[in-house]
Amino acid sequence: MKKVIIVGAGIFGITGAVELIARGYDVHVMDPGPIPHPDASSTDISKVLRMDYGADGFYLDLMVRAFSGWDTWNAQWGDPLYHETGVLVLTRQEMRPSGFEYESYQQLTGRGVPVERMTIEKLKARFPAWNAESYPDGYFNPRGGWVESGRVVKKLTDIFTRLGGKIHEGVRITGWLEKKGRITGAISAHGKKYTADVCILAAGAWTPSLHPDLSGVMWPVAQDVLHFVANPIERFRPPAFPVFTADVSRTGWYGFPALADGTIKIANHGAGRRIDPGGERDVLPETELKFRNFFAHTFPDLLNAPKIHSRVCFYTDTFDGDFWIDQDPVREGLIVASGGSGHAFKFAPVLGPLIADVVERKPHPTASRFAWRDPGIRKTEFARFEGEKT
Repeated sequence: MKKVIIVGAGIFGITGAVELIARGYDVHVMDPGPIPHPDASSTDISKVLRMDYGADGFYLDLMVRAFSGWDTWNAQWGDPLYHETGVLVLTRQEMRPSGFEYESYQQLTGRGVPVERMTIEKLKARFPAWNAESYPDGYFNPRGGWVESGRVVKKLTDIFTRLGGKIHEGVRITGWLEKKGRITGAISAHGKKYTADVCILAAGAWTPSLHPDLSGVMWPVAQDVLHFVANPIERFRPPAFPVFTADVSRTGWYGFPALADGTIKIANHGAGRRIDPGGERDVLPETELKFRNFFAHTFPDLLNAPKIHSRVCFYTDTFDGDFWIDQDPVREGLIVASGGSGHAFKFAPVLGPLIADVVERKPHPTASRFAWRDPGIRKTEFARFEGEKT
């Protein structure tokens, strides 16, 4: 039985672990813990699930497969963690060709997804929390919503251990064992050595520090996320308030419906800031004012909503926005599964089989998109808004 070490218990690491243990491998997951780790991108209370990807049909098709997986997990687990509220995609001006929202709408309608075009009148009638005059166009996609991200990681971890997988919590990997150009294991911060036939680097924002050759193609980017208390809560709960994007291709704003206790999560996908994920994780002082200004012209009822939580979420952005799932071309025995670029979590049900196929060098229909690549060779047009990130 081949032994696999997976460095990182985020969504790449744990989905790969579940699939590989099911295929008969001896799988060991190394993570500083606790799992889900509060500093990891694959945590928090929620992540967006959406199939809206501009003109990029590749991710739309991949998400169709992922949604089937989420439906299966909901049915199998008995405690549905995916909540299909739909996704409201709005713009501050008319949707036009080449725009993210317009191209998403065209792709969806072309595949028969029953999206509904929005108007000011419809927005006022169905989604009263919005300042409708500020968002005259857009659409509602009923296929989509949000998932309880931290609980998903915990659920997959429990499944992994029930199948016989080993979690090494409290272990921080800082280096590799290498013999004649082949990676043969990993070394912890305390100097302990762990041998393996295959090592998978799935350390999220810490990936470039463990593989410096990747620092030119992926990097950690900090994004601020805030939670507020919605009032009146009924205006911010489904169906009156689904997952949303607010002219996201220009502004970066997106968010979620309020939970039962009134907690509403809002975030902004902007340029972010490149900082050390191991350093201070302070939300910028000006962030709350930025959010309040957004509320003033979009959700007036939230203008004075109490802020109850804030966190810095780290994307692991690649130069082109595509994930990085491939064998290291130089060091045999090392595989990288990272580069979530703020939108990987939604694909959780399809990530595990993809990672396992890469380990086994089996053909996979999507593997070429995520293969090892040179930024000077390929650039992809990519539209994203939520994250590991949401």
